[in-house]
Amino acid sequence: MRNILLSTAVLIGSSFGAFAETIEIEMLNKNEAGDRMVFSQELIRAEVGDVIRFVPTDKSHNAQSVKNALPENQEAFKGKMNGEVEYTVTETGLTAVVCLPHQVMGMVALVVVGDDLSNAEQILDARIPGKGKAKIEALVEEARAAAPVADTTADQNS
Repeated sequence: MRNILLSTAVLIGSSFGAFAETIEIEMLNKNEAGDRMVFSQELIRAEVGDVIRFVPTDKSHNAQSVKNALPENQEAFKGKMNGEVEYTVTETGLTAVVCLPHQVMGMVALVVVGDDLSNAEQILDARIPGKGKAKIEALVEEARAAAPVADTTADQNS
């Protein structure tokens, strides 16, 4: 019986990684809509355990997190110029991502993990220059607009 319980516990524990996704984001000079210096996806929805892979489809790009613009205990990341970088999601919340040489042109993205927007003000206060700041603000507003609304009908019926 003990071996069955141990085997079951190991099987359940190892299956959590099976649900993780790899989300691939391209770093582009120009997308299909004609926007220049962009990530292929700017509002990235992920869950804890997912891996986000930033791929330099075009040259002269990198992807990196912004100082003080990620969830507490989430490890920061910084990709090399023209290099692929993977970001493993370990915490819920928001993470601001920039292409360092093109953030002033608005090459930014926002990772939303688990519908947790609790660090939105931290993201809005982060140092992101130029058009990147306005785009991050718009992405935070887009994430807020798409956030699930709490069901208050149960409280009203009490």
